[in-house]
Amino acid sequence: MPDAQPREAIVVGAGLIGICAALALQEKGFDVRIIDRDGAAEGTSSGNAGVISPWSCIPQSMPGVWKNVPKWLFDPDGPLALRWSYVPRLMPWIWKFLQSGALERLPAIADAMLAVNRPSVDMYHQLLAGGGDEDLVEDCLYLHLYRKADGANLDDLPWRLRRERGVELQVLRDGEIREIEPEVSPAFKSAMVIKKQGRTVNPGRLGKVLAAKAEAQGATFLRGNVERIVPQADGGYRIDTDQGGHTTKTVVLAAGAWSVRLLAALGVPVALEAERGYHLVFKDPGLSLKHSIMDTDRKFVTSSMEMGVRAAGTAEFAGLDAAPNYRRARVFTSLTKSLLPNLNTEAAEEWMGVRPSSPDSVPFIGEAPGHPRLFCAFGHGHLGLTGAPMTGRMIAALAADEPLNIDMTPYRVDRFSHGRP
Repeated sequence: MPDAQPREAIVVGAGLIGICAALALQEKGFDVRIIDRDGAAEGTSSGNAGVISPWSCIPQSMPGVWKNVPKWLFDPDGPLALRWSYVPRLMPWIWKFLQSGALERLPAIADAMLAVNRPSVDMYHQLLAGGGDEDLVEDCLYLHLYRKADGANLDDLPWRLRRERGVELQVLRDGEIREIEPEVSPAFKSAMVIKKQGRTVNPGRLGKVLAAKAEAQGATFLRGNVERIVPQADGGYRIDTDQGGHTTKTVVLAAGAWSVRLLAALGVPVALEAERGYHLVFKDPGLSLKHSIMDTDRKFVTSSMEMGVRAAGTAEFAGLDAAPNYRRARVFTSLTKSLLPNLNTEAAEEWMGVRPSSPDSVPFIGEAPGHPRLFCAFGHGHLGLTGAPMTGRMIAALAADEPLNIDMTPYRVDRFSHGRP
């Protein structure tokens, strides 16, 4: 009996999530076209800290997080910044964000995050196997550093939530930290180590290698700025770009923070906010790190890459269209020097990208309400690199009408549209 579903799809967005979705769709027998205004993995996917964190299950909104907001906002080097003119538009999202941090909601959120992130390292190894670029993804540890001797506490809520889900953790004290990472400043007196982690030494190149794999398997990459998605009378869609139109029966919308505008034109509201992050690459660092490191007080991550040592983080809310404030990147010079005293900071390169952030840190994965076969795959916030492979697999199963052994309810696109999800 012939397959009732057309085996062709257009993926809107050539970041890592779109690329992984294309590869997974190809495994299901789909002919795939990918449309992006830039080349593969040249946007936000290229600028992250390189952490592949299968045990990420702690949302950005936690009980009491609001108490830290004034301190963060009034610290010029702090991890949070607002463009005050944007605050009125941001308020509905902030309200949903704060609601999501209620204690009773955390277990379900943590489970939903873990289902997407848990297979990430293994899946990247599988995707790269046999292609000659297997060294792009390394197994490593993830060190969360504290300046206080009692900072790393297994009983604190975030670590308790992880332990309840089987995460292997280890507490390090003072000199034990430098036995693992000798370059870390003695100012850090304790650390929590998350085991069985991964990292990529070049997230942009990782995306390009996987895109080349998809292309070698028959995928077509098209340049164009997607202006609208237009439903057709036959049940398919026309994708209008500044370079012309394309029709298809199946669409995967993986355009990150820009996805919300395309859905708004279809009458589909989404509680998604553009959270801008910055990084600084020290191109001649004079040192290297074996593992990924987070400064828990300053909320930024540092890792060695092919390009040098990259420090990445911060959250800036200013909307999609505001010009970058590269001072937010330059603060990493002093912050990273305090973390790694021997770091050479002379040659540095700054960057800004936009994370698509949901209020509860759970991505939006599934059909857009009222638009059959328009599948959404965005909203991963800080975890797009980690969540990309499993998101691709989930989308491909949905597109092929195959059963998933995952409850998709937590990922609903409309979960914030009618009160609390």
